[in-house]
Amino acid sequence: MSRPRPLSGFPEWLPADRLVEQRLTDRLRRTFELHGFTPVRTRAVEPVSVLLGKGETDKEIYGLHRLADEGADAVAPADDARLGLHFDLTVPLARYVLENAGRLAFPFRRYQIQPVWRGERPQEGRYREFVQADVDVVGDGELPFHHEVEVAIVAAEALAGLPIPPVRMRVSNRKVAEGFYLGLGLTDVPGVLRVVDKLDKIGPDAVVADLVALVGASPDQARRCVGFAGVTGLRDPEALVRAVQALGVAHPRLDEGLDELGRVLVAAAEHVPDVLEADLSIARGLDYYTGTVYETHLVGVEGLGSICSGGRYDELARDGERTFPGVGLSVGVTRLVGGLLARGLVRAARSVPTCVLVAVPDEQRRVQAVRTAAALRSRGIPTEVSPTAARYGKQIRFADRRGIPFVWFPGDTPSDGEVKDIRTGEQHPADADRWTPPEHDLIVEVGRP
Repeated sequence: MSRPRPLSGFPEWLPADRLVEQRLTDRLRRTFELHGFTPVRTRAVEPVSVLLGKGETDKEIYGLHRLADEGADAVAPADDARLGLHFDLTVPLARYVLENAGRLAFPFRRYQIQPVWRGERPQEGRYREFVQADVDVVGDGELPFHHEVEVAIVAAEALAGLPIPPVRMRVSNRKVAEGFYLGLGLTDVPGVLRVVDKLDKIGPDAVVADLVALVGASPDQARRCVGFAGVTGLRDPEALVRAVQALGVAHPRLDEGLDELGRVLVAAAEHVPDVLEADLSIARGLDYYTGTVYETHLVGVEGLGSICSGGRYDELARDGERTFPGVGLSVGVTRLVGGLLARGLVRAARSVPTCVLVAVPDEQRRVQAVRTAAALRSRGIPTEVSPTAARYGKQIRFADRRGIPFVWFPGDTPSDGEVKDIRTGEQHPADADRWTPPEHDLIVEVGRP
């Protein structure tokens, strides 16, 4: 077999790095459940027609088909039979809610940690397969505004519990942007939002040119849109209102959005101070957002891009009779972990979960070593047995190379022995039915170097 060639955009991390990802997702999961969110897992595929209806995603969707369907006599599937891999977890959530509405209790509080796929050009922070961790609240018919504040606080608390640099959550409101653009006389609001969403990537001059060319804005309207997006970094609701009013545009929808955005800032200042700030440059390119929208960056690592984003969506799930509005945020787990690892900002204390290696004096006593390991595992201590009955010094070096902190030397019975902390050299008698390692050694710790 020839040497395999890696596929870019499909990260496969070494064991220590995988432990980092797993520990971070465990902490996210724990925070979500502390706030009463329940886990959900959805299928990996959705009808292509559904995926294409959610914004500028047509170039990013991976289609799914059987190789046997590629022959000359193959019949093209009907539109409703064409399948694609999901590019986020919100579209599958909408379908899941519609299919199970009669069996769900509303408001439905769900979290979901699962891979998604996008046909993007691989680069730092952008992968073709990656893991997202979503948290959402979905209502039946209505969803009170306070949930838009709640999910921001939940996400901020979840990120604060990770061994990462501080986060800055930038928040805006689609109603603010829509009201401003309508007040300017621009009717293609989704088109304007998609162009403004590219501001960080292409710059203000290119955004002005695209607004003129693609949505029919006048040069003056386009420049005022860019000026509106320049209202950033504010945490005081009154200062935010003054900054927007100074732009000279009025519309009832603008006033409604400013009121909601101000309420988010006030609540955040109490529960997660110094984390949220208003930033009207946030547009979020997908079409389904209707209210508060969020983007989150690591302070000092802004070049990584947003690691947590989302917002309010009122029209995502509808069955003709019932409407299911929702609000949610998505943590880009792979983007976050990949960026931290690449910069050396996080590491696992060891590359294996094993806390104790049971040494084997000779092969005749391996059965006793296995029994000792079983006794330790029965009390929740991750344990493995040495693969060989080599000299003890060689077995200790084996444990040291893998980062295993303790080596157990068997005694006369499976429960008797001596345990050695190979980091300090300290060794003492121990009972396998009673001895417990320090808590920080029991589970692999992940932290900043």
